[in-house]
Amino acid sequence: MAEIPPHLPALPLPSTRCLLPRACLPLGGLGRFHQKPRCLQPLDSAVPGPPRLGSAWSRHGSVLVGPPNRVMLLSELVALYFSLSDNGWANFSSNLPSKPRSPILISDSVLALCDVGTPWRSQWKLFSCTLSSLKNSHSWSRLERHEWGDVFDILKRPRLVRGNGNKVLMVGGLRSSFSLNASCSTILILRLDLETMEWDEAGRMPLEMFRFFKESSKFKVFGGGNRVGFSAKRIGRLALCDLSEDTGKSDWRWVESVPGSGDGLCRGFVFEARPTASP
Repeated sequence: MAEIPPHLPALPLPSTRCLLPRACLPLGGLGRFHQKPRCLQPLDSAVPGPPRLGSAWSRHGSVLVGPPNRVMLLSELVALYFSLSDNGWANFSSNLPSKPRSPILISDSVLALCDVGTPWRSQWKLFSCTLSSLKNSHSWSRLERHEWGDVFDILKRPRLVRGNGNKVLMVGGLRSSFSLNASCSTILILRLDLETMEWDEAGRMPLEMFRFFKESSKFKVFGGGNRVGFSAKRIGRLALCDLSEDTGKSDWRWVESVPGSGDGLCRGFVFEARPTASP
């Protein structure tokens, strides 16, 4: 068994759901990676690292981690995939229409937002591909329904977050209008049920909290399940949203003393600590 890094706090077992800063694990959640990333399952063992990667990967690639024991390194053109059951890394063409934004693993599918607009105006669409289709270099499917209307146009800089079960969360600034440089009135969390293919509003940041993010052109989003965290430069604390599917309400609060650097607070992800857990 690999030793738990000294900066990783002791977590009660067998099961605890918490938000961990990304710095706690060398590979977890979604983010850029370096030329020789190392995958660490802190309560079990290390996963073999992927082949040496070029500098383009560290600038444009995304890291996806999903249970059980699956890791994917995804870029616009190529994907590397690891599964503990296969005991090795496989590489194949990803063939995405543009650089993927906030891709996520849900069950046996990969979902990502891609910009199919023009250099002057972004137009975000949701794409999906099963792992088996991706391995066979099949094309991605655009997920869209006529009933969805302008769901992708009302959000500025949307991101995906993995929800509970077959639920996808899409988070972004709520545009005050459809003009090119429209300001945002708040931050909105939408939820897509992949079984019914229906959207609903999961949460809306309170205005007294949003005023701290209003002047920030870019804010960071991370989390999973029923928790979503938000941070931005010069705010110095984490905004956390707890979503309740039972009541349909969202609880928003500030989290103090979160570690960070000059670039802002550490990003992170939801981690359920148990001997067989994967981030």
